[in-house]
Amino acid sequence: MKVYLVGAGPGDPGLLTLKGRDALARADVVLHDHLASDAILGFAPPTAERIYVGKKKANHSMPQEEIARLMIGHARAGHVVVRLKGGDPLIFGRGGEEMEALVDAGIPYEIVPGVTAALGIAAYTGVPLTHRDHTSAVTFVTGHDPAQIDWSRIGHAETLVIYMGLTAIGEISARLIAAGRSPATPAMAVRWGTRTNQRTIVATLADLPAQVAAAQMRPPASVIIGEVVALREKLNWFEKLPLFGQRIVTTRVGMAEPLRSLGAEVIELPTIAIEPPLDPAPLADAIRQLAVYDWLIFTSVNGVKGFLQALDDSSADLRQLRARLCAVGPATAAALAALHLKVDVIPREYVAESLVAAMEKCDLAGQRILLPRAAGARDVVPDALRQRGAQVDIVEAYRTVIPPTDLSSIQAVDWVTFTSSSTVKNFLALGGGRLLEQSARVASIGSVTSETARQHGLTVAVEAKESTIAGLIASVVEYRQTHSG
Repeated sequence: MKVYLVGAGPGDPGLLTLKGRDALARADVVLHDHLASDAILGFAPPTAERIYVGKKKANHSMPQEEIARLMIGHARAGHVVVRLKGGDPLIFGRGGEEMEALVDAGIPYEIVPGVTAALGIAAYTGVPLTHRDHTSAVTFVTGHDPAQIDWSRIGHAETLVIYMGLTAIGEISARLIAAGRSPATPAMAVRWGTRTNQRTIVATLADLPAQVAAAQMRPPASVIIGEVVALREKLNWFEKLPLFGQRIVTTRVGMAEPLRSLGAEVIELPTIAIEPPLDPAPLADAIRQLAVYDWLIFTSVNGVKGFLQALDDSSADLRQLRARLCAVGPATAAALAALHLKVDVIPREYVAESLVAAMEKCDLAGQRILLPRAAGARDVVPDALRQRGAQVDIVEAYRTVIPPTDLSSIQAVDWVTFTSSSTVKNFLALGGGRLLEQSARVASIGSVTSETARQHGLTVAVEAKESTIAGLIASVVEYRQTHSG
């Protein structure tokens, strides 16, 4: 039994420490607050019990004593417990109180520090908390109860960071000015700092309360006051990322991290789940006679994976392979390269029609070709190759199915990305048309996907110049750069 008090950081999942991630991976129970994102909670095992124990100023879902009771109770039951807190556990996180409760109960514990909100906000707004030309001192203070703070003592701190002070910013501003702080001191309020929906208001100390009220900014937010705030105009980088503030739905696994690195808020909504073939016998039969094939054509990474799984399940191995290899696209080629297999043909464009064109110079008369692919795929490739005299054996290597997905909680988005015709059809089958009716733009990976989208009444805003994930993302960035401002 053990309890880990883990700082989840200020919001960006990438700021969780490696030690925090490892603690979550061992957790049987996770007690988390409302600042812990789903992405961070996802590092815990699927079997781990997740218990929300968040606190907001006017809504304490669970008293502190009950949180301590839960930690102790689950630990005594032999569980590994992670108490996951936004920011750092020991900076206005009541970590000290929870440590005392654990010591009194004789429960072993470990503290895993996190990036506190002030540091994250400073980094992601371009405001250094210290600067040789401006300040060498920083003061952290809670604004939860302004009347309890001696503002005359701390009000002249060169850089002042106020946690949990947004709802009292009017009173705080008045008390600071009354204590002698200049009304013209640069100040800013930041909501959801380090997240892709970060919102920042910059003003003077005197004007900040009115601007916060006019913008209807709500917690969670922190306030930074001091001359260093004036550096934001020059040093701000995060909010200048090309996709900052864009809410993007991805319909395929593997796109989220590149989009987040460009500032986008990503809603992962996989519309395709991969399952084994209904009847594995045809692929197994093909592998038993692998040596008879002159060509092996892969049209997707999943085709490679399905083929390899069947190969592993058989008595054969890659030594039986004498065929030349063709792969549609660099990702499929990379999957083969991981097996130290060199691809002979890669089409210029990563669609079936281009694959046919790429093999025009190959003499296919009498050639035996194996095509492991998804059930229900288009017959463009096998039909064209048969017309040139090849014998093409199509075998089902995997199936694509629609996963159970609930879209009801998703609100307005800026983009929906499609990486295949199947993602278009499945997204609409899941009820995604509602989002597309709310001004969301469609981004397509290539011409075939775009045509499917148009056949279903969708308007394609951008189409990737190169039919890859990187090409799709680049097309969205280019659109934003062309149409912004």
